[in-house]
Amino acid sequence: MENLDVMVLRTLRDWRLAGRRALLATVVRTWGSSPRPVGSIMALAHDGAVTGSVSGGCIEDDLIARYSGTGAGAGAAAEPMPSGAPALIKYGITADEAHRFGLPCGGTLELLLEYDPDGATLDTLVLALEQGRLMQRTVSLTDGAVRVAEAALPAALSIDATELVNTFGPEYRMLLIGAGQLAEYLATMARFSGFAVTLCDPRAEYRSAWSVPGVTVTTEMPDDAVMSFRPDRRSCVVGLTHDPKLDDLALLEALQTEAFYVGAIGSRRNAEARRERMITHFDQTQASLMRLRGPIGIYIGSKTPPEIAVSVMAEILAVKNGVVLPRETDVAHAKAQQGSSTAV
Repeated sequence: MENLDVMVLRTLRDWRLAGRRALLATVVRTWGSSPRPVGSIMALAHDGAVTGSVSGGCIEDDLIARYSGTGAGAGAAAEPMPSGAPALIKYGITADEAHRFGLPCGGTLELLLEYDPDGATLDTLVLALEQGRLMQRTVSLTDGAVRVAEAALPAALSIDATELVNTFGPEYRMLLIGAGQLAEYLATMARFSGFAVTLCDPRAEYRSAWSVPGVTVTTEMPDDAVMSFRPDRRSCVVGLTHDPKLDDLALLEALQTEAFYVGAIGSRRNAEARRERMITHFDQTQASLMRLRGPIGIYIGSKTPPEIAVSVMAEILAVKNGVVLPRETDVAHAKAQQGSSTAV
């Protein structure tokens, strides 16, 4: 599954270029707990078609009922979809409203609604995102005029009295070194988490059984694959072969990049041996290997390939989201406490 924002923007573009009236809703502020983070988007067509999400579903239902007359509770009270300048709307201001819209106690969120965004401008934005470019979309709150431009760095959504600025793309990417059952499970989880996945394995006998659709497969040697992949700060590189000849050079190459996550499968003992090899044979130091993760994964007592994939994907998402993991959930620490060197 591709990046959700790109899917929403592409669908909205297609609606508008086909002449369908539609709105774009963006979560611009939250107070307390909220079901979706700031920057989340959804698109709603005049006939009730919807893509994306700004809540658990209740707010979407309210917008559908309000502007299309087709949602739950729709009827004569449905309004024609407005035109003109964007509008700000809050949900969950009172306890009763929070309960009605399924918001947590004390939760409030504010949406910006843009009516009939320009299809040509959306097309420019979507094409740039499909090319892997980081894009900034600026909306005038006075008249709804939109500017799109390439952005230098990812940034959180910002809004003031005159404009909203939201940064989109590029997709998060994952490079897996080594085909196999674990790689298939991990690639599948990464795909439905919005990552573009590339698999590298020069071994034909391992690649022959690969069956995950939507994954780019390369036969390059792993270190060359890392260079071709060009990891950036929205990329992760994961070694899964258990073969130092394949994993080690790829990991060393990845550590020279801005990849937010670099790690390899293996037991605590194997991870320690990997570090010793890199220090002894590749002039690395403990400091230069600080970003190298291993054993990888959050400790959940996993034994089977799908459970191990859950463990690894959870850690990758935690790092991506800036979560500092408690030590008791760290595989290396948990295994050391158990006195075990079982691979995870």
